[in-house]
Amino acid sequence: MLDRAVIDALFPADLPEPQHWEQQYPARELPEGALVTRFGPSPTGFVHIGGIYVATIDQDLARRTGGRYLVRIEDTDQSREVEGALEQFGRAFDYFGLSADEDVDRGGDYGPYAQSARERIYLTYVRELLRQGRAYLDFATKDELSDITKRQQAQKVAPGYYGRWSLWRNATAEQVQAKLDAGEPYVVRFRAPDDTGRRTRFTDAIRGEIEAEANRNDVVVLKSSEQSPRLPTYHFAHAVDDHLMRVNLVIRGDEWISSVPVHQQLFEALGFEPITYAHIAPLMKQEGSSKRKLSKRKDPEAGVDFYIEAGYPAAAVLYYLRGLANGRLAELPLEQALAEPIQLANCGVAGPLVDLVKLDALSADHIATLSGQEILDAMLVWAERFDQDLRKVLDAEPELALRGLAVERDGVDNPRKDLRKWSDFRAAYGFFFPQLHEAVTGVDDERITALGVPADVVRALVRDFVDGYQHVEDGQEWFNQIRELAAKHGFARNAKEYKKDPENFPGSIREASQIIRIAITGSTRSPDLHAITQAIGQEETLRRLAPLTA
Repeated sequence: MLDRAVIDALFPADLPEPQHWEQQYPARELPEGALVTRFGPSPTGFVHIGGIYVATIDQDLARRTGGRYLVRIEDTDQSREVEGALEQFGRAFDYFGLSADEDVDRGGDYGPYAQSARERIYLTYVRELLRQGRAYLDFATKDELSDITKRQQAQKVAPGYYGRWSLWRNATAEQVQAKLDAGEPYVVRFRAPDDTGRRTRFTDAIRGEIEAEANRNDVVVLKSSEQSPRLPTYHFAHAVDDHLMRVNLVIRGDEWISSVPVHQQLFEALGFEPITYAHIAPLMKQEGSSKRKLSKRKDPEAGVDFYIEAGYPAAAVLYYLRGLANGRLAELPLEQALAEPIQLANCGVAGPLVDLVKLDALSADHIATLSGQEILDAMLVWAERFDQDLRKVLDAEPELALRGLAVERDGVDNPRKDLRKWSDFRAAYGFFFPQLHEAVTGVDDERITALGVPADVVRALVRDFVDGYQHVEDGQEWFNQIRELAAKHGFARNAKEYKKDPENFPGSIREASQIIRIAITGSTRSPDLHAITQAIGQEETLRRLAPLTA
């Protein structure tokens, strides 16, 4: 074991003792049963939708128990940091209303809230482990570590850096001092307990009691002395931070279950009270007949920006995620489901399946409950960022937008559900706006030609319709104009009659109606045609029909 003076010389002379940090970050004064949760995003890539899933649960549990929900940026792996990742975190949290009680922006009494700014705190506790002989300096080179791995594989023994495989675990003070005098780089490793054959148990807040083999590895707790700032590994940083921030519930992915034994040892060595872990099942994707984890590399829908850019309403996505967490919430109406508590006991141990078809349906149902003004307001916000041309149109024609949104929505029991997300607006409602409508250029337009009606009949029908057009409010009276002209120009009264004798008719009333519909909307499928003409007005209706009369 190194002399205390040698150990202390490795650290800043003014480094505080552990008691300093314990006093600076005292136990929180919170109601009994209050939960302090944290979400720890790492700026090494985009935010996974699974992160929003976990953060939703974190926030809900903390707020409902009178506790605190904090966001801590876990940026100790600075070599892998991705530019713009922190800004994306902010966008995602803001969009989904997952504001923290304490974070980098809001501050708080238990900060800093970025691990890269907590170097002195970590160094205090690393020094303390070294003083107690619970950690040691390790000078093993990359080549030596690689050689250990190869020999372990050849001997078919458990991999890792432990026991007789640890080159510096039992080094003498003289050997260590010689390396220090030579300026050799080193890491600090935790000295795992010697009784590595034992088993360990812990109670998971979701999965109940779990038994596992105790940790045998001397894990790195402080990275190479060549680095500045000197930052710890995740294992060590999270133990120190969760203790000093007085976190008492950590919700994280089930891939961390295997790390609990080493975390238990670190908490015990540091003299910290253990905290409760809840290991949540990952979000999954159906692939053929099997399921796999939703992947950042393979699946666009794994990224939070996918939902923001597509314009899914935040409430719909949160409703869907809460239903994945607790199946009972998926059976409730959206407003009630968002108000009901999430319960860890109801979180399953099998990964829930992310189904965009289901999300689309839930989102369409939600949007159908919104007023036209609420939709327009949301569209303006979304389009400002993702569709500037559409934003200009909506700014110029807000009343037309509201009239279009009212079609088959206002005053009906079963409103239209053709908007699943804001990016659907152009396809679903763009034809209402002259600036966005793709005009039919004449009877040779492929959309008209596809109906199979002779060109001269198309021109005659539309010319008569325009010449005698009545912009009446009554829908039945309006449609009778088409019905009467269809009969005049030899169209069958219905599809059945036309099918009996197709050679005797240019088409049925359906084809006659579709000619008018395509000219006005650009599509064979649209909401009620009369309601559309009332929304766009007589002048615009006739302008769109004009090319078919030439």
